Amino acid sequence: MTGKNTAEKKPTILRHSLTVRLIHWTVTISTFILIFTGFGQMPMYKRYLLDQVPGFAWSSNYEITVYVHYIAAIALIFAAVFHVVYHGMCRHFHIIPRKGDLKESYLLVKAMLTKCEEPPCHKYLPEQRLAYVFIAGSLGTIIITGIFKVLKNLPSMANTFSNDLIYWMTMLHNIATFMVIFGIIAHLGAFVFKANRALLPGIFTGRVDLEYIQKRHCLWYEDLCCQEIISPEQIRENGRSY
Repeated sequence: MTGKNTAEKKPTILRHSLTVRLIHWTVTISTFILIFTGFGQMPMYKRYLLDQVPGFAWSSNYEITVYVHYIAAIALIFAAVFHVVYHGMCRHFHIIPRKGDLKESYLLVKAMLTKCEEPPCHKYLPEQRLAYVFIAGSLGTIIITGIFKVLKNLPSMANTFSNDLIYWMTMLHNIATFMVIFGIIAHLGAFVFKANRALLPGIFTGRVDLEYIQKRHCLWYEDLCCQEIISPEQIRENGRSY
């Protein structure tokens, strides 16, 4: 006997597998590095003395920032391709937008602001599905235009692309970058709402409180109970991810 009262752990469910989390964090980290090194090539870090901050002396070195930029780009491309292939093969399409997501997003945000009852949701909230398309489209534009920008720097392809094409590729690259920044701010800003904060642990551990899922993502919970004749007890014990 230890004489200590241990709090009973709340049952959780696995919302994101380890593979999904690794993809997410690879995309996240590589994107932040791309943004940081991309701005460093303007150059603005020397102008605003960021390179005087300990540990950031390299930030104003064009050769280093370009090299790091390329490494981060390779990581992002790998993660993006793996994401599409993996989820396509596993037929995980929960994040794909559905008809009526705009209206449901409005109703959900309205419910959070007015403290009234929210509409039932699936594994992902409607605004999460819309945000996914926005950020994925922006990152896809960055990848495609970035490839053109790299190819035009190769000696063997220096005269392959017209100046107009490179100009528009550069413009689209920059616009998409600011779209990603806006998407990241909006994505993080969603956690200002207390109702969304229960999803935070899932980003790190993959697991989310089961009671929260039953209440807010009841349509997904019902699907879990129906698929492969999975009972609520099995979901609570095994925490399977779908």
